[in-house]
Amino acid sequence: MPYKSRTKSAELLILKSLNDRMDLSDKDKQHYFNLKKGYAGEILFDVMTEKLQCECYILNDLLLKFNNTMFQIDTLLITSETIYFFEVKNYEGDYYYESERFYKKPKTEIINPLLQLSRSESLLRQLLQSLGFKIPINASVVFINPEFTLYQAPLNKPFIFPTQINSYLKNLDSIPSKLISKHKMIADKLTSLHIKDSPYKLLPSYDYDQLRKGNTCVKCASFSISVEGNKCVCKQCGHVEPMATAVMRSVNELKLLFPNKKITTNVIHEWCMVVGSKKRIRKILEKNLEIVGVHQWSFYE
Repeated sequence: MPYKSRTKSAELLILKSLNDRMDLSDKDKQHYFNLKKGYAGEILFDVMTEKLQCECYILNDLLLKFNNTMFQIDTLLITSETIYFFEVKNYEGDYYYESERFYKKPKTEIINPLLQLSRSESLLRQLLQSLGFKIPINASVVFINPEFTLYQAPLNKPFIFPTQINSYLKNLDSIPSKLISKHKMIADKLTSLHIKDSPYKLLPSYDYDQLRKGNTCVKCASFSISVEGNKCVCKQCGHVEPMATAVMRSVNELKLLFPNKKITTNVIHEWCMVVGSKKRIRKILEKNLEIVGVHQWSFYE
């Protein structure tokens, strides 16, 4: 069980909603797919690290700041003698390493992940020292995708390839580790310093009127939803969801996209579309949210 779990970023959640409800540009769509693929790779690595039996604190998805510089850590393992820091990459296809540069074949240069790793490792070390903790850091880039190949891979770089992950974690598991209060202090402090909402989201401009309205299927993202009794049924994939759950999921989506928009019965009726009865929507809102104000000035939060 991780000490700090991984959650989808607000940027990824917003882009998913926008991708469902409007036509994204090719650039924005590619950014969304890259974030989605990166998150999927991180989840794959989480499944593997959660199988570790040694005493350790697992902190996933940290966004930290030191000296006004932000840095991200995909996975952090705190053991008794060492902090293991992993940058997870879900690259797929053929790549090659040449003259300290990273290329996707045939010859498209991409940012060398070692640069990001080195920068984050340095900032993490400085942050820990400023907090009074001195503990060695072992930083590596993990290539999680089994369809990834790196040609001309140097032997002296901290790369962990798909075929090496299991043996690497098995070896780590065999190292004696006994956690004490200091290690919990490190885990608690880093968790408390985590920045929940990144200020550097890359989002397209959008407004309420341009977005497609309606409940989407939680399973296939289709708008082919019909209400049958107290259930919402997807006509495309057959998924069934309680109506109250579907409505509240749409409420949360609206709040994510438009945090300053007041949640009212009329607004949610228009946003969901599929639930024809305002009375049913009002009951769901009253059950799940707090009402503020009276009569026509009332809203929910």
